[in-house]
Amino acid sequence: MHAIHLTHTSSAAQPPPAASAPPLPAALVLLLATGAGVAVASLYISQPMLGVLGADLGAADRALGLVPTLTQLGYALGILLLAPLGDRHDRRRIILAKAAVLAAALLLGGAARGIGALLVASLITGLAATLAQDIVPAAATLAPGAHRGKVVGTVMTGLLLGILLSRVVSGFVAERFGWRAVFVAAAASVALLGAAMWRSLPRFEPTTQLSYAALLGSLTRLWRRHGALRRATLAQGLLSVGFSAFWSTLAVLLHGAPFHLGSSAAGAFGLAGAAGAVAAPLAGRIADRHGPERVTRMGAALSVVAFGAMALSPWLSVHGRLWLLGASAVTFDLGIQAALVAHQTIVYGIEPGARSRLNAVLFVGMFVGMASGAALGSVLFARWGWLGVTALASTAAAGALLVRRWPAARPSPRA
Repeated sequence: MHAIHLTHTSSAAQPPPAASAPPLPAALVLLLATGAGVAVASLYISQPMLGVLGADLGAADRALGLVPTLTQLGYALGILLLAPLGDRHDRRRIILAKAAVLAAALLLGGAARGIGALLVASLITGLAATLAQDIVPAAATLAPGAHRGKVVGTVMTGLLLGILLSRVVSGFVAERFGWRAVFVAAAASVALLGAAMWRSLPRFEPTTQLSYAALLGSLTRLWRRHGALRRATLAQGLLSVGFSAFWSTLAVLLHGAPFHLGSSAAGAFGLAGAAGAVAAPLAGRIADRHGPERVTRMGAALSVVAFGAMALSPWLSVHGRLWLLGASAVTFDLGIQAALVAHQTIVYGIEPGARSRLNAVLFVGMFVGMASGAALGSVLFARWGWLGVTALASTAAAGALLVRRWPAARPSPRA
C-alpha cells in the first residue's frame, strides 16, 4: 500500500521544514471550517421540518422517511465513489464542482412541488455534500506540520457546529418563513462559500496515477485484511441506525398529538448535539489514557441506556415526555460521538499510509447505518408509533455493544 502525500503547486521546489513554515492565515482556516460546516449541515436541514413539509406536499409518513434516507444514502455513496477522486485530480476543482452541484440540488429541493422531486434533490444533496470530506484533507495538506493538528481540529469544530446548528436554524426559519426558505437560504450559503473558495484556495497536484478502479479496489482489500476496521465500521453503523431513526421521526412525533409543536421545537432538540462537541475532546483524552476500546464500549452502553429509557414515554405526562426526549438525546449523542472519536482513533492506527481510505470505509458504514435507520424508523413509526422507533434504536445500540465485546481478530498477513 502506497502512502499518499498531497502537494501544493505554489510551494517552492525545496520547501522549508514544516516546523519553520508560517501558519495558515486565520481567514483561510475560518473559511475552510465554515465550508465544512455548511456542507454537512445540508444533510440535516430537512429533519426538523418533515412534519410541516409533509403536510404541504401531501406526503405520507413513509414517503417522508425517504427524504433523510436518500440524503444519508447519497452521502455514503459519495464517500465511497467520489472521495478517491481527490487523489487523482485537483482537489480544488472537486470542491468547487461539488459546491455548484450542492447549491443546485438545494434549490431543486426548495422548488419541489411534489415528494418525487424532493427525493431526487435529497439524493443529489447527499452526493454533493461530501465536499466536507474534501475540505478536511485539503486543510491538512495546506497546514504546515507544526500547525496541522490545530488547523484540522478547527475545521472539525466547524463541521460539528454545522451538524449542531443545522437543525436549530432550519426549524426556526421554517416556522417563520416556510420550509422552502430554508432550502433557498442553504443554497445561497453554499454558493457564497463556493465563490470564496474559488478566490482563496490554491490548486492541488494529483498524488497517484492509480486508476479509479484500483483506488476503489484498495478499499475492499483493506476491509478484508483488518478485523479492527470491520468491527469499528459495524459498531458505528449500528449506533448510527438508532441515531438516525430518532432524528428522522422526531419532527413527525412532535408535530402530532399530544404535543402539537412546530418545526422550531424539533430543531431546538438539535442543541443536544452540544453534547457531541463536548464528547469529542473528552473521549480523545480518555482514549489516550485508557485506550479507545474502553471508550467505544462506554459510548455504546450510554446509547443503550438512553434509547431504552425512551420506552417509558407512554407512562409520563406530556411535559415528562419532552424532558425524557431531551435527556435521552443528550445522552445518546454523547455516547455516539464519543464512540466515533474512539473508532477513528482505532482506524487511523491500523495503516498510516491508507488513512483516507480507511476513513472512507468507516464513514460509508456510518452513513449506510443512518440511511437504514431513517428508512426503518419511518416504517416502524407509521406502524407501531414511537415504541417501534425505541425498540429499533435500543436493539441497534445493543448490537454495537456486542460487537465491541467480540474478541479482536488478528489482521490477515496478506495486503
